Amino acid sequence: MADLAETQVKMQKALDIIRQDLSTIRTGRATPVLVENLVLAVYGGSQKLKLAELATISTVDSRTLLITPFDPSIAEEINRGIQMANVGLTPILEGEAIRISIPSLSEERRQEYLKLAKQKEEAGRIMIRQLRHELMSHLKNALQAKEISEDDHARWEKEMQEMTDKFITEIDELGRKKEEELLQV
Repeated sequence: MADLAETQVKMQKALDIIRQDLSTIRTGRATPVLVENLVLAVYGGSQKLKLAELATISTVDSRTLLITPFDPSIAEEINRGIQMANVGLTPILEGEAIRISIPSLSEERRQEYLKLAKQKEEAGRIMIRQLRHELMSHLKNALQAKEISEDDHARWEKEMQEMTDKFITEIDELGRKKEEELLQV
C-alpha cells in the first residue's frame, strides 16, 4: 500500500529531526555540531551564512574546537558572531583561526540537559505515534468504504505497528546514547 511507504518516509524524517535535535544538546565534549549551524552576518553584515559554509570546524581534543575560515579576512566577524549567538561558548581569535574551549558541565547543568533530551525524545515518540494514528484512521475509513478487505486491513495494521515499534526503538536508542554522553564526566 502506497500510504504505508509514505508513512515510513515521514517517520524516517521525524527520526532525522529528533537525531538532529538531540545532537544540539551539549555534552561537555567538543563536537562541530555545537556551532556548525550558527547563522552569522559576515562581509559587513551583507550576507548571513551558516558557520559550516564559512569555515572548517574540527576538534583538537575532547574539549577544544578549532574553526579555520575559508576566507581569513572574516575571522574577526566569525569570532564576533559566535560571541553574539549567545550559545554559552567563548571563542578566542588566534591569528586566522578561532579556538573554542568547551567548559565541562556542572552536575546541575547535566541534569537540565538530560531533562531536555528526555523531552525531545518524547516529542519524537509523539510524532511517530501521530503518523501511525493518521494511517490507522485512513485504513479504518478504507475498510468502512469497502475499499480494502478485513484481511488486508489486519495485515497493514500489523505492519504499521511493527514499523512504529521499530522507529520508537530507534528513538529510545538515540536517547540512551545521549544520556550516556551526558552522564560521562
